[in-house]
Amino acid sequence: MTTKYFKFVLYLIAVILVNMAGVTLFARVDLTGNKIYSISEASVKAVSNLSEPLTINVFFTRNLPAPYNSVGKYLHDLLEEYAVHADRRFNYRFYDVSPDQGDVSPEATRNRKLASDYGIRPVQVQKIEKDEVKFQKAYMGMVLIHGDAVEKIPAITSADRLEYKLTTAIRKLHNRTSALLALQDNIRVKLYLSSSLEKVGPYIGLKNLDTLPGKVEEAVNELNKRNYDKLKFSYIDPTKDKSEDPVLARRNIAKLKWPDLSEGGPSAGSGVLGIVMESGERSVEIPVLNVVRIPLFGTRYDLVDISKIKEAINDGVEALVDINEDLEYLVDHGSVPLASVSASPFQSSGPISNLRSLVSRSYNIKPVKLGGESIDKSARALVIAGPKSKFTDYELFQIDQALMRGQNLVIFLDPYEEKAPPGQGAQYGQPPVYSPINTGLEKLLEHYGIRVKKSYVLDKSCFKQRISPRFGGGSRDIFFAPLIKNRFINHDLDFMKNVKRMVTLKIAPLEVDEAKLTKNGIKSYRLFSSSDKSWETGDRIDLNPNFIQPPEDSSKMKSFALAYLLEGEFPSYFAGKPAPIKKGEDAKSNSDPKSSDTAGATSAQKGPDVSPVKMEGDVLTKGKPARIFVMGSSEAIKDNMVDPEGKTPNALFILNVIDALSGHEDIAVMRNKEHSFNPLNETPSFLKTAIKTFNIAGLPALVSLFGIGVWMFRLRRKRLIATMFDEA
Repeated sequence: MTTKYFKFVLYLIAVILVNMAGVTLFARVDLTGNKIYSISEASVKAVSNLSEPLTINVFFTRNLPAPYNSVGKYLHDLLEEYAVHADRRFNYRFYDVSPDQGDVSPEATRNRKLASDYGIRPVQVQKIEKDEVKFQKAYMGMVLIHGDAVEKIPAITSADRLEYKLTTAIRKLHNRTSALLALQDNIRVKLYLSSSLEKVGPYIGLKNLDTLPGKVEEAVNELNKRNYDKLKFSYIDPTKDKSEDPVLARRNIAKLKWPDLSEGGPSAGSGVLGIVMESGERSVEIPVLNVVRIPLFGTRYDLVDISKIKEAINDGVEALVDINEDLEYLVDHGSVPLASVSASPFQSSGPISNLRSLVSRSYNIKPVKLGGESIDKSARALVIAGPKSKFTDYELFQIDQALMRGQNLVIFLDPYEEKAPPGQGAQYGQPPVYSPINTGLEKLLEHYGIRVKKSYVLDKSCFKQRISPRFGGGSRDIFFAPLIKNRFINHDLDFMKNVKRMVTLKIAPLEVDEAKLTKNGIKSYRLFSSSDKSWETGDRIDLNPNFIQPPEDSSKMKSFALAYLLEGEFPSYFAGKPAPIKKGEDAKSNSDPKSSDTAGATSAQKGPDVSPVKMEGDVLTKGKPARIFVMGSSEAIKDNMVDPEGKTPNALFILNVIDALSGHEDIAVMRNKEHSFNPLNETPSFLKTAIKTFNIAGLPALVSLFGIGVWMFRLRRKRLIATMFDEA
């Protein structure tokens, strides 16, 4: 009996020890295809290298209807996974904001006020109860506090890309804290408010202008608590202080002028109103005045709400302190122009506003003009999108040497420039004129081993445009918009693994010189291709969908490479040639580098001949490991191809390319992991017919054969039994 009790106690102790060990030592296996229930390497790095304590406060209502109930559970599991890989500086807490049996408890009331202080507001969700559609207000947000810096995610209504949002916010806070602590001088927040506006303000709807400086100063003081006291406020009255006039002339802030107003109104005058933030040579303008023009009623003026001004100042800090890495973008030579992401009504958007807004969340986009600037050596990548005019040898030399230094190139090169027909051709329905583009980049790329052909790829597998019912309905093929299906996409690279389908537009085919690449040790990756039912057009181009017909001869159709990634140590185009120089009036010269003048060859200065003097090492002839991405169309980055949320496969691909060539492939892999677009594999038509035939005739035939087999088996068994009895 004693032995039994001893064994029982021993087993009990073993179970307790196993459970205690399981609290800290455990393992689990994520069997999902994209490992969506395990955080990525980028997330592990983000929480394992914290320089300041990171606290995550979650305000999430309990017992929400589907599908929101699964979001809260997923968020809890995700934060628990972060905590496993994080150090002691990471912690999180879920605050109770749920009503208790219809009434809000005192604790929930306090927590709701705390959420409101952080800027977390309840959102309205829909639920179905007893066959009725009802609406419920719910808190579904979180706040991240890293040191003095605060970042919020106000509405988490879906688990889609939640890890990406959370890790991006953590990295952003870490970079912001480091950048603010490294600042030598304060960020100057200047409110420009002309006292002359106080007289005309009541007549145009601007009241209590005299209280605005106090409100802005209070907002800056409050923000200072979260920005390590790096903000310094000042109020400037341009009516009294004329020294700021030259500066204001360059600033993009509201400037008002008015004539003499009748019936005892103020006399003619002018004034300015706006906020300027400065740090070093950088500046950001923040609008304070809303201007709304209403037909028949005239123009209405309103002051921006102080809470929005406060948010704009907080965003301005991020724009000034370089919390993100630089991404250089070529803005001259007729390239696709950048768009503004500012909320200012004085700045307009452009053709790639969606992409710039998405990229600006992780990078500081730095415009570059090769004619007057040099490429920043600290930038990891240079984006060249759709240049139209020719580069000088000196500008090509800058691009070449940047590549030699190990900086990556992201190039979207158009084969043609589309121009309106001459004269009155457009009025008579004549098609546009397509002129070949020769920028000089072509010879640079060919030297590296890749060529953009002067043609467009047309594909039977293409985007189908729906036709309005007013014009007969149905759809028509847009052959110059190839639809890139999954089997024509290269998934060998990590950042390409979850790109399943794309649409391109007006794209040129690419060719690589395999012999040259092999000789120089350059690896090439074909990222995606057109279908095997595509062809190219380069003569007498007419992209009117009504006049494009596929070739009758199927032998003229084949698959074309549409995007390539090259990586390795590239040889310089200028190896063995004198380094081109930047001349004064001759800077726009388009001479070939073989005949480029050296620094002393054209000198007209008097004195000894210095042309024999040479500097060795002025040309890097062999580069460090680098990458070149080439795509034969700049349409891929425009707003009609990239959605504002960055959820479509096109946006996913472009963002992944930029991340991969900027040295953040782990971020691209994380974005890939949570992408939810999973198309079915394409099935050939003959296989569809075979499956359909099998389902219609094959299954009944199998059942019949099985029945015949059972009948024959029973018949044979019956005969065997009869034979046994006969013998007996």
